[in-house]
Amino acid sequence: MPLTFSELLIDANDTELVANFWSAVLGWPRGETDEDGEIELTNPTGAPPSLLFLPVPERKVVKNRLHIDVSPSSAADQPAELERLLALGATHVDIGQGEQTWYVLADPEGNEFCLLRGATDGAPG
Repeated sequence: MPLTFSELLIDANDTELVANFWSAVLGWPRGETDEDGEIELTNPTGAPPSLLFLPVPERKVVKNRLHIDVSPSSAADQPAELERLLALGATHVDIGQGEQTWYVLADPEGNEFCLLRGATDGAPG
């Protein structure tokens, strides 16, 4: 029987900063910060996965081996979404991707993610 992808855990020095960023990016509500400093974002539809931000003392030092891809509803929305993400604190990242139809960005703590062209982009994030 197949499993369900239920949570993605993201290490962060500042869980408030990173959780607030991703909450604004996705429009997902964030839970309260628990006694360990963990914060969970859940999809408003109730569908998995949720994002769980865990406090860690060390800083990110190398490229992620796993990352999130986000997609606007259509390719025409990509430029506006890029500007919105940059205004929220995302930064452009060059990981050697060259000229592509998607953008490689990083959240405020340097975790890479991709902004695809649209929901049917099919880019290899």
